Amino acid sequence: MDDSKKAAPRAGGNVRWIICALLFFATTINYIDRQVIGILKPTLQAELGWSEVDYGMIIFWFQAAYAIGLLACGPIIDRVGSKLGYAAAVSLWSLAAMAHALVRSPGGFAMARFALGLGEAANFPTAIKSVAEWFPKQERALAAGILNAGANVGAIVTPILVPFITIQYGWRMAFIVTGALGFIWLAAWLAFYRAPAKHPRLSPQELAFINVDSVADDSAPPIPWRKLFRYRATWAFVVAKFLTDPVWYLFLFWLPDFFARRHGLDLTSFGPPLIAVYLMADVGSIGGGWLSSALIKRGFGVNAGRKLALLACAICVTPIFFASTVSSLTAAVVIIGVAAAAHQGWSSNLYTMVSDTFPRSSVASVMGIGGAAGAVGGMIMARYVGQVLETVGSYWPVFLWAGSAYLVALVFVHLLVPYLDARPAAAGHD
Repeated sequence: MDDSKKAAPRAGGNVRWIICALLFFATTINYIDRQVIGILKPTLQAELGWSEVDYGMIIFWFQAAYAIGLLACGPIIDRVGSKLGYAAAVSLWSLAAMAHALVRSPGGFAMARFALGLGEAANFPTAIKSVAEWFPKQERALAAGILNAGANVGAIVTPILVPFITIQYGWRMAFIVTGALGFIWLAAWLAFYRAPAKHPRLSPQELAFINVDSVADDSAPPIPWRKLFRYRATWAFVVAKFLTDPVWYLFLFWLPDFFARRHGLDLTSFGPPLIAVYLMADVGSIGGGWLSSALIKRGFGVNAGRKLALLACAICVTPIFFASTVSSLTAAVVIIGVAAAAHQGWSSNLYTMVSDTFPRSSVASVMGIGGAAGAVGGMIMARYVGQVLETVGSYWPVFLWAGSAYLVALVFVHLLVPYLDARPAAAGHD
């Protein structure tokens, strides 16, 4: 072993993992609030008389606000920092989630979803910025995978919690209770979070470990927002998010309806299949992050480690088309669960790709740009699925598209950024 490896600092503490746990719970709450409407879709359609196009339009306006919020929040978070940025975002989206209880019409729900989208947009840019601040490169994919697993936990909790509240107290109370969870998290965040250099519980040894490969990065000024579009690494992230994020939105907003249409499930019975899907997604989220981190620790470069993990995930999504054709509920759950796991593993590595290729001071801005592209893709998906269900009455055209999106995205990522091992000057500045 060479001297540099012997001299590498040890972790010397676990404060960074407490921060990761807070990010995990924020993402969990984010997805609970986001998914409530998907769980309640059959109930709301029956009670309020919505058409498939009405529901698609409600989701469309959430995605539109999400895209706007992502474009706006990145530079703001890079300027004000993670602590204040997260606090403001959680406050906004929690109030918006509770506001769903006050409306009945598709237009009213679209307004509430729009406000929800604006607030929720800040979650991942802020979380990944926090990971870049709190973790060395060798641990970032794993940390991103853990916080990203919060999306799946939220998707597991929602079909358990929401039907119970709805049956006992009505659908309005489901929005109120889930929306209030954000304020509990907010108290913990404000009490505990500090920047690493200012955190009273962080040992000098752990601080050195966090900064082991980031000394130059700490002093790098933010790249001006408009100039970020000059980097091929930005466009690689944008294209990948645009092509693959809609698949996750498909799971989140339409999967309960798929199980209802294809397998005759309802509010009291589609909970277990959804839980199974998102438990598998949790494994994929952490496993995908672990895979690239393990490859890097075993001597693979950052470029090879990240892209091999992305390739493995892309391949695992391809069989999803068959979920729309099999008659067995178990088979459909397994196929969709593997695809959901692969998507989350893909996302963990895609997020980490941003912190691999950009300084910490610009991570939130790039995340916002890419997330906005994914939200635009989700807007297109929302309108497309609504029209397909009105005309074809089946999900097979949607699943056919979803199965190919990841391999196409990976080709674009590799063509735009052949090497991920360097900061933007070497990662494709035109």
